[in-house]
Amino acid sequence: QVQLIETGGGLVQAGGSLRLSCAASGRTSSVYNMAWFRQTPGKEREFVAAIGWSGSSSYYADSVKGRFTISKDPAKNTVLLQMNSLRPEDTAVYYCADKEAWVKVVDIRKSTTYDYWGQGTQVTVSS
Repeated sequence: QVQLIETGGGLVQAGGSLRLSCAASGRTSSVYNMAWFRQTPGKEREFVAAIGWSGSSSYYADSVKGRFTISKDPAKNTVLLQMNSLRPEDTAVYYCADKEAWVKVVDIRKSTTYDYWGQGTQVTVSS
């Protein structure tokens, strides 16, 4: 059973930066995909970014492309989300997600693809 713990959320002014971290434990496979989603009250969970098991491929929602960067540190079993040029519309609870298997590119943005989720971390961007 994979456990995911997110850290790094907080309050920041528009234009500022935050870095989210997701630490995984209990992993049993060397092939896995990880992603970040976000959710605001009354809305469905929204894809933000994902990184393939090799770390060489990354995927982004159009709304964050060019501002957010996803990366992984395999030695620490950690995935990071560097968020720059933050906007008030980025305000949400951010969730880390994990799938211990290879994922088709067509499925990488779907929340139903992922088996494990963190508890979420609040990101608030003030205008």
